[in-house]
Amino acid sequence: MRKPVTLITGASGEIGHGLIERLAAAGEMPIITVDLQPLPRDHRDMVDREYLGSILEIHLLERILSEFEVRTIFHLAALLSTRAEFTPLAGHQVNVEGTLKLLDFAQSQGESHGRPVVFLYPSSIAAYGLPDLETKRAAGRLREHEWNQPTTMYGCNKLYCEHLGRYYDAHYKQLAAETLSGKVDFRSIRFPGLISADTVPSGGTSDYAPEMIHAAAQGRPYACFVRPDTRIPFMAMPDAVDALLGLAAADRTALTKPVYNIAAFNPSAGEIADLVRHGFPTAEISFAPDLKRQAIVDSWPEDVDDSTARADWGLAPRYDLARAFSDYLIPRIRQRY
Repeated sequence: MRKPVTLITGASGEIGHGLIERLAAAGEMPIITVDLQPLPRDHRDMVDREYLGSILEIHLLERILSEFEVRTIFHLAALLSTRAEFTPLAGHQVNVEGTLKLLDFAQSQGESHGRPVVFLYPSSIAAYGLPDLETKRAAGRLREHEWNQPTTMYGCNKLYCEHLGRYYDAHYKQLAAETLSGKVDFRSIRFPGLISADTVPSGGTSDYAPEMIHAAAQGRPYACFVRPDTRIPFMAMPDAVDALLGLAAADRTALTKPVYNIAAFNPSAGEIADLVRHGFPTAEISFAPDLKRQAIVDSWPEDVDDSTARADWGLAPRYDLARAFSDYLIPRIRQRY
Protein backbone atom coordinates (compact mmCIF):
# COMPACT_ATOMS: atom_id res chain seq x y z
CA MET A 1 0.00 0.00 0.00
CA ARG A 2 1.31 3.43 -0.94
CA LYS A 3 1.38 5.98 1.86
CA PRO A 4 -1.22 8.83 1.68
CA VAL A 5 0.57 12.21 1.71
CA THR A 6 0.30 15.92 0.97
CA LEU A 7 2.73 17.19 -1.69
CA ILE A 8 4.17 20.72 -1.69
CA THR A 9 6.18 21.94 -4.67
CA GLY A 10 8.36 25.02 -4.31
CA ALA A 11 8.40 24.29 -0.59
CA SER A 12 11.50 26.38 0.12
CA GLY A 13 9.80 29.59 -1.04
CA GLU A 14 8.02 32.30 0.91
CA ILE A 15 4.63 30.59 1.20
CA GLY A 16 6.11 27.11 1.66
CA HIS A 17 7.71 27.84 5.02
CA GLY A 18 4.49 28.86 6.72
CA LEU A 19 2.49 26.14 4.98
CA ILE A 20 4.84 23.37 6.15
CA GLU A 21 4.67 24.64 9.73
CA ARG A 22 0.86 24.74 9.74
CA LEU A 23 0.40 21.34 8.09
CA ALA A 24 2.99 19.72 10.36
CA ALA A 25 1.35 21.20 13.45
CA ALA A 26 -2.04 19.85 12.34
CA GLY A 27 -0.50 16.41 11.86
CA GLU A 28 -3.34 15.17 9.67
CA MET A 29 -1.18 13.70 6.91
CA PRO A 30 2.56 13.26 6.21
CA ILE A 31 4.16 15.90 3.97
CA ILE A 32 6.50 15.39 1.04
CA THR A 33 8.19 18.29 -0.76
CA VAL A 34 9.86 19.06 -4.08
CA ASP A 35 12.20 22.01 -4.65
CA LEU A 36 15.49 22.87 -6.29
CA GLN A 37 16.66 24.34 -2.98
CA PRO A 38 16.94 22.32 0.25
CA LEU A 39 14.60 23.10 3.11
CA PRO A 40 15.98 24.84 6.21
CA ARG A 41 17.03 22.31 8.83
CA ASP A 42 14.09 23.01 11.17
CA HIS A 43 11.59 22.50 8.33
CA ARG A 44 13.35 19.36 7.12
CA ASP A 45 12.39 17.66 10.37
CA MET A 46 8.70 18.45 9.72
CA VAL A 47 8.41 16.56 6.42
CA ASP A 48 8.32 12.86 5.65
CA ARG A 49 10.40 13.07 2.47
CA GLU A 50 12.25 15.89 0.73
CA TYR A 51 12.99 15.60 -2.98
CA LEU A 52 15.61 17.91 -4.46
CA GLY A 53 14.83 18.46 -8.12
CA SER A 54 12.64 20.18 -10.66
CA ILE A 55 8.95 19.62 -11.35
CA LEU A 56 10.02 19.45 -15.01
CA GLU A 57 11.78 16.13 -14.29
CA ILE A 58 9.29 13.44 -15.32
CA HIS A 59 11.28 10.68 -13.62
CA LEU A 60 10.99 12.52 -10.30
CA LEU A 61 7.21 12.74 -10.57
CA GLU A 62 7.03 9.08 -11.66
CA ARG A 63 9.06 8.10 -8.59
CA ILE A 64 6.64 9.96 -6.30
CA LEU A 65 3.68 8.37 -8.12
CA SER A 66 5.12 4.90 -7.51
CA GLU A 67 5.90 5.47 -3.83
CA PHE A 68 3.06 7.65 -2.50
CA GLU A 69 -0.66 8.20 -2.75
CA VAL A 70 -0.88 11.96 -3.08
CA ARG A 71 -4.20 13.27 -1.74
CA THR A 72 -3.54 17.03 -1.88
CA ILE A 73 -1.08 19.13 -3.90
CA PHE A 74 0.00 22.67 -3.05
CA HIS A 75 1.75 23.73 -6.25
CA LEU A 76 3.88 26.68 -5.12
CA ALA A 77 6.82 26.25 -7.53
CA ALA A 78 7.11 29.23 -9.89
CA LEU A 79 9.47 31.67 -11.53
CA LEU A 80 8.29 35.01 -10.13
CA SER A 81 7.25 38.06 -12.09
CA THR A 82 10.49 40.04 -12.34
CA ARG A 83 12.65 37.03 -13.22
CA ALA A 84 10.08 35.70 -15.68
CA GLU A 85 10.08 39.07 -17.46
CA PHE A 86 13.85 38.89 -17.94
CA THR A 87 13.68 35.27 -19.11
CA PRO A 88 10.23 34.71 -20.68
CA LEU A 89 11.07 31.26 -22.09
CA ALA A 90 12.28 30.01 -18.71
CA GLY A 91 9.20 31.54 -17.12
CA HIS A 92 6.96 29.63 -19.52
CA GLN A 93 8.87 26.38 -18.97
CA VAL A 94 8.61 26.54 -15.17
CA ASN A 95 5.26 28.23 -14.76
CA VAL A 96 3.30 26.59 -17.58
CA GLU A 97 5.05 23.37 -18.58
CA GLY A 98 5.80 22.57 -14.94
CA THR A 99 2.17 23.14 -13.97
CA LEU A 100 0.93 21.07 -16.90
CA LYS A 101 3.18 18.17 -15.88
CA LEU A 102 1.93 18.41 -12.31
CA LEU A 103 -1.72 18.52 -13.39
CA ASP A 104 -1.11 15.39 -15.45
CA PHE A 105 0.60 13.85 -12.43
CA ALA A 106 -2.47 14.69 -10.34
CA GLN A 107 -4.72 13.12 -12.99
CA SER A 108 -2.65 9.91 -12.83
CA GLN A 109 -2.82 9.90 -9.04
CA GLY A 110 -6.59 10.41 -9.12
CA GLU A 111 -7.05 7.57 -11.60
CA SER A 112 -4.71 5.37 -9.55
CA HIS A 113 -6.35 5.71 -6.14
CA GLY A 114 -9.87 6.41 -7.31
CA ARG A 115 -10.52 9.75 -5.63
CA PRO A 116 -10.01 13.34 -6.80
CA VAL A 117 -6.68 14.94 -5.95
CA VAL A 118 -7.22 18.39 -4.44
CA PHE A 119 -4.92 20.71 -6.41
CA LEU A 120 -4.23 24.12 -4.83
CA TYR A 121 -2.82 26.62 -7.31
CA PRO A 122 -1.54 30.06 -6.27
CA SER A 123 -2.38 32.47 -9.06
CA SER A 124 -1.79 36.21 -8.88
CA ILE A 125 -3.18 39.70 -9.43
CA ALA A 126 -0.68 39.69 -12.31
CA ALA A 127 -3.44 37.84 -14.22
CA TYR A 128 -5.12 41.24 -14.54
CA GLY A 129 -4.08 43.88 -17.05
CA LEU A 130 -5.45 47.43 -17.02
CA PRO A 131 -4.41 49.72 -19.89
CA ASP A 132 -3.72 52.97 -18.00
CA LEU A 133 -3.97 54.71 -14.63
CA GLU A 134 -7.23 56.44 -15.47
CA THR A 135 -8.89 53.10 -16.20
CA LYS A 136 -7.33 51.53 -13.11
CA ARG A 137 -8.66 54.25 -10.80
CA ALA A 138 -12.10 54.17 -12.39
CA ALA A 139 -12.33 50.35 -12.26
CA GLY A 140 -12.14 50.11 -8.47
CA ARG A 141 -12.37 46.61 -7.00
CA LEU A 142 -12.10 44.05 -9.81
CA ARG A 143 -14.01 40.78 -9.93
CA GLU A 144 -12.34 37.61 -11.15
CA HIS A 145 -13.64 37.83 -14.74
CA GLU A 146 -12.75 41.49 -15.35
CA TRP A 147 -9.71 42.88 -17.21
CA ASN A 148 -8.00 39.51 -17.73
CA GLN A 149 -5.48 40.90 -20.22
CA PRO A 150 -2.12 40.55 -18.42
CA THR A 151 0.89 42.47 -19.70
CA THR A 152 3.65 40.26 -18.23
CA MET A 153 4.85 36.76 -19.02
CA TYR A 154 4.18 35.79 -15.40
CA GLY A 155 0.61 37.09 -15.63
CA CYS A 156 0.04 35.28 -18.93
CA ASN A 157 1.43 32.09 -17.40
CA LYS A 158 -0.85 32.33 -14.37
CA LEU A 159 -3.99 33.07 -16.36
CA TYR A 160 -3.33 30.20 -18.78
CA CYS A 161 -2.70 27.77 -15.92
CA GLU A 162 -6.01 28.77 -14.34
CA HIS A 163 -7.62 27.63 -17.60
CA LEU A 164 -5.54 24.43 -17.64
CA GLY A 165 -6.72 23.63 -14.13
CA ARG A 166 -10.34 24.22 -15.12
CA TYR A 167 -9.82 21.92 -18.12
CA TYR A 168 -8.34 19.06 -16.08
CA ASP A 169 -11.05 19.47 -13.45
CA ALA A 170 -14.13 19.55 -15.69
CA HIS A 171 -13.29 18.77 -19.32
CA TYR A 172 -10.28 16.42 -19.42
CA LYS A 173 -10.30 14.25 -22.60
CA GLN A 174 -13.97 15.05 -23.10
CA LEU A 175 -14.15 13.05 -26.35
CA ALA A 176 -13.07 9.80 -24.70
CA ALA A 177 -15.62 6.99 -24.48
CA GLU A 178 -15.56 7.07 -20.68
CA THR A 179 -15.62 10.14 -18.41
CA LEU A 180 -12.05 10.89 -17.28
CA SER A 181 -12.55 14.33 -15.77
CA GLY A 182 -13.20 14.78 -12.06
CA LYS A 183 -9.92 13.20 -10.94
CA VAL A 184 -8.38 16.65 -10.33
CA ASP A 185 -10.19 18.95 -7.90
CA PHE A 186 -8.63 22.26 -9.01
CA ARG A 187 -8.83 25.26 -6.67
CA SER A 188 -6.97 28.52 -7.24
CA ILE A 189 -6.37 31.77 -5.37
CA ARG A 190 -5.30 34.99 -7.05
CA PHE A 191 -2.92 36.29 -4.42
CA PRO A 192 -2.32 39.99 -3.90
CA GLY A 193 1.14 41.23 -2.95
CA LEU A 194 2.34 39.18 0.03
CA ILE A 195 4.42 40.54 2.91
CA SER A 196 6.34 38.10 5.11
CA ALA A 197 8.29 38.71 8.30
CA ASP A 198 10.05 35.35 8.09
CA THR A 199 11.47 35.18 4.57
CA VAL A 200 13.41 37.65 2.42
CA PRO A 201 11.68 39.01 -0.72
CA SER A 202 12.57 36.89 -3.75
CA GLY A 203 11.82 38.71 -6.96
CA GLY A 204 8.16 39.65 -7.09
CA THR A 205 7.18 42.95 -8.67
CA SER A 206 5.11 43.77 -5.56
CA ASP A 207 8.14 43.21 -3.33
CA TYR A 208 8.74 46.95 -2.84
CA ALA A 209 6.62 46.66 0.31
CA PRO A 210 8.57 43.89 2.09
CA GLU A 211 11.89 45.21 0.72
CA MET A 212 11.13 48.56 2.38
CA ILE A 213 10.57 46.95 5.78
CA HIS A 214 13.54 44.58 5.66
CA ALA A 215 15.89 47.40 4.57
CA ALA A 216 14.72 49.62 7.43
CA ALA A 217 15.23 46.83 9.97
CA GLN A 218 18.80 46.37 8.74
CA GLY A 219 19.54 50.09 8.82
CA ARG A 220 19.96 50.27 5.04
CA PRO A 221 18.58 53.09 2.90
CA TYR A 222 15.92 52.03 0.42
CA ALA A 223 14.93 53.63 -2.87
CA CYS A 224 11.43 52.43 -3.73
CA PHE A 225 11.01 51.54 -7.40
CA VAL A 226 7.38 52.78 -7.62
CA ARG A 227 5.71 56.15 -7.05
CA PRO A 228 4.35 57.05 -3.58
CA ASP A 229 0.77 57.03 -4.94
CA THR A 230 1.04 53.46 -6.30
CA ARG A 231 -1.74 51.32 -4.86
CA ILE A 232 -2.36 47.56 -5.13
CA PRO A 233 -3.86 45.00 -2.71
CA PHE A 234 -1.64 43.25 -0.15
CA MET A 235 -1.91 40.56 2.52
CA ALA A 236 0.24 39.39 5.43
CA MET A 237 1.80 35.98 4.85
CA PRO A 238 0.01 34.17 7.73
CA ASP A 239 -3.33 35.15 6.17
CA ALA A 240 -2.14 33.84 2.78
CA VAL A 241 -1.36 30.46 4.35
CA ASP A 242 -4.74 30.52 6.16
CA ALA A 243 -6.44 31.16 2.81
CA LEU A 244 -4.74 28.21 1.09
CA LEU A 245 -5.66 25.89 3.95
CA GLY A 246 -9.19 27.25 4.11
CA LEU A 247 -9.80 26.71 0.41
CA ALA A 248 -8.21 23.24 0.57
CA ALA A 249 -10.55 22.23 3.41
CA ALA A 250 -13.72 23.67 1.85
CA ASP A 251 -16.58 21.40 0.85
CA ARG A 252 -16.42 21.06 -2.93
CA THR A 253 -20.17 21.54 -3.23
CA ALA A 254 -19.88 25.01 -1.65
CA LEU A 255 -17.42 26.28 -4.26
CA THR A 256 -19.00 28.28 -7.06
CA LYS A 257 -15.86 28.94 -9.11
CA PRO A 258 -12.37 27.49 -9.57
CA VAL A 259 -10.47 30.79 -9.12
CA TYR A 260 -10.92 33.24 -6.24
CA ASN A 261 -9.70 36.75 -5.49
CA ILE A 262 -8.45 37.42 -1.97
CA ALA A 263 -7.07 40.55 -0.29
CA ALA A 264 -6.76 42.23 3.10
CA PHE A 265 -5.67 45.88 2.60
CA ASN A 266 -4.53 48.14 -0.23
CA PRO A 267 -2.24 50.94 0.96
CA SER A 268 -0.30 53.26 -1.30
CA ALA A 269 3.49 52.91 -1.36
CA GLY A 270 3.65 56.24 0.48
CA GLU A 271 1.38 54.94 3.25
CA ILE A 272 3.59 51.87 3.59
CA ALA A 273 6.65 54.12 3.88
CA ASP A 274 4.96 56.13 6.66
CA LEU A 275 4.19 52.94 8.60
CA VAL A 276 7.78 51.73 8.18
CA ARG A 277 9.13 55.08 9.41
CA HIS A 278 6.81 54.87 12.42
CA GLY A 279 8.19 51.43 13.28
CA PHE A 280 11.79 52.32 12.43
CA PRO A 281 12.23 56.08 13.06
CA THR A 282 15.72 56.14 11.51
CA ALA A 283 14.56 54.51 8.26
CA GLU A 284 15.85 56.19 5.09
CA ILE A 285 13.20 55.71 2.40
CA SER A 286 13.18 57.54 -0.90
CA PHE A 287 11.27 57.07 -4.14
CA ALA A 288 13.06 56.45 -7.44
CA PRO A 289 10.45 54.94 -9.76
CA ASP A 290 11.67 52.48 -12.35
CA LEU A 291 9.43 53.37 -15.29
CA LYS A 292 9.26 49.82 -16.63
CA ARG A 293 8.47 48.14 -13.31
CA GLN A 294 6.10 51.01 -12.49
CA ALA A 295 4.17 50.33 -15.68
CA ILE A 296 3.68 46.70 -14.66
CA VAL A 297 2.36 47.60 -11.21
CA ASP A 298 0.12 50.26 -12.76
CA SER A 299 -1.52 47.52 -14.86
CA TRP A 300 -2.63 45.70 -11.70
CA PRO A 301 -5.85 46.67 -9.89
CA GLU A 302 -5.98 49.07 -6.95
CA ASP A 303 -8.12 46.49 -5.17
CA VAL A 304 -10.05 43.28 -5.84
CA ASP A 305 -13.51 42.06 -4.95
CA ASP A 306 -13.07 38.98 -2.75
CA SER A 307 -16.71 38.69 -1.67
CA THR A 308 -17.13 35.29 -3.32
CA ALA A 309 -14.24 33.79 -1.34
CA ARG A 310 -15.73 35.19 1.86
CA ALA A 311 -19.15 33.74 1.01
CA ASP A 312 -18.06 30.34 -0.39
CA TRP A 313 -15.35 29.25 2.04
CA GLY A 314 -15.14 31.84 4.79
CA LEU A 315 -12.12 33.95 3.87
CA ALA A 316 -11.49 36.21 6.89
CA PRO A 317 -7.99 37.75 7.10
CA ARG A 318 -6.77 38.29 10.65
CA TYR A 319 -4.52 41.22 9.78
CA ASP A 320 -5.73 44.59 8.57
CA LEU A 321 -3.09 47.16 7.62
CA ALA A 322 -2.51 48.51 11.14
CA ARG A 323 -2.34 45.08 12.80
CA ALA A 324 -0.15 43.65 10.05
CA PHE A 325 2.51 46.23 10.86
CA SER A 326 2.12 46.63 14.62
CA ASP A 327 1.54 42.98 15.60
CA TYR A 328 3.34 41.00 12.90
CA LEU A 329 5.75 42.72 10.52
CA ILE A 330 7.55 45.34 12.64
CA PRO A 331 8.22 43.24 15.79
CA ARG A 332 9.19 40.05 13.95
CA ILE A 333 11.38 41.69 11.34
CA ARG A 334 13.07 43.78 14.05
CA GLN A 335 13.78 40.57 15.99
CA ARG A 336 15.10 38.87 12.82
CA TYR A 337 17.90 41.42 12.44
